[in-house]
Amino acid sequence: MAALLRRVAGTATLRSGCLRKLHSVYQTAELPDTHQLLRDTCRAFAEKELAPIAAQLDREHKFPAEQVKKMGELGLLAIDVPEKYGGTGLDYLAYVIAIEEISRGCASSGVILSVNNSLYLGPILKFGSEEQKQKWITPFTNGTKIGCFALSEPGNGSDAGAASTTARLDGDHWILNGTKAWITNSWDACAAIVFATTDKSLKHKGISAFLVPMPTPGLSLGKKEDKLGIRASSTANLIFDDCRIPKENILGNPGLGFKIAMQTLDSGRLGVASQALGISQAALDCAVDYAQKRMAFGSPIIQLQAIQVNVRRKVKPLRPHRTTLRFQG
Repeated sequence: MAALLRRVAGTATLRSGCLRKLHSVYQTAELPDTHQLLRDTCRAFAEKELAPIAAQLDREHKFPAEQVKKMGELGLLAIDVPEKYGGTGLDYLAYVIAIEEISRGCASSGVILSVNNSLYLGPILKFGSEEQKQKWITPFTNGTKIGCFALSEPGNGSDAGAASTTARLDGDHWILNGTKAWITNSWDACAAIVFATTDKSLKHKGISAFLVPMPTPGLSLGKKEDKLGIRASSTANLIFDDCRIPKENILGNPGLGFKIAMQTLDSGRLGVASQALGISQAALDCAVDYAQKRMAFGSPIIQLQAIQVNVRRKVKPLRPHRTTLRFQG
């Protein structure tokens, strides 16, 4: 936490004071001082660094490398990772606040942030050895590298107990074969957590998780999916063809993959919900801004009762959503 406060104290984005007004009341009295500071910093950063370029990044399918590096410098890519591994050392309440505010400025950046925090770093922090934490966490906290999470498959979806991708032990290496589908951050990641079947007879107890460097021989990427949105974050298949990785790259023990996947997805859902909240808040902001500027009958349409009622209906569900996320965090 001390590292975050030092970073925040020196950021021009916070000192600028140009924080966009929230049209849905954000009850700051409910937040500890540290979390209020984090929220204000993320909001200012999103307004200054992300919102002005978000549409262009989305149109061009362009990864926001410079902005990701800056988020890493703020400690946002490793929010609940202990400081000894290069993280910020905060909690999941801080995580959901940061994801909401960043997503409010750029939905793609919110996804990138969420995946690196909860789906990549999270399981290594919980199940990895000390050596794995030093190798696979620390370099991924400062924004120069990000990771991805490879569970879903073309025929199985996200059924963690039915992985058709296989891993076979051959001396001092595991050999991976199969395809992982719709992997977020795939084209820009430097490592992946990959789930594969090591013993089919054990069903879900025969699934294991592996740490795979990217790029690496035997691993190729499919084409980038042309999505409806969030296109600055790449989505593609990971294709394994006799991909050899060191024996020590297994995460946890053999057969622990199903448990790792289930526990990781729980925290990942908090990230998805926070992204949705941030996007919803941004949509509401745009609607209110438009209603304040659009003139009709000699005055802004925000003064019309029908518009006010409609806006109020849009505000109402955001508050319990936000409260629920804080409680879960």
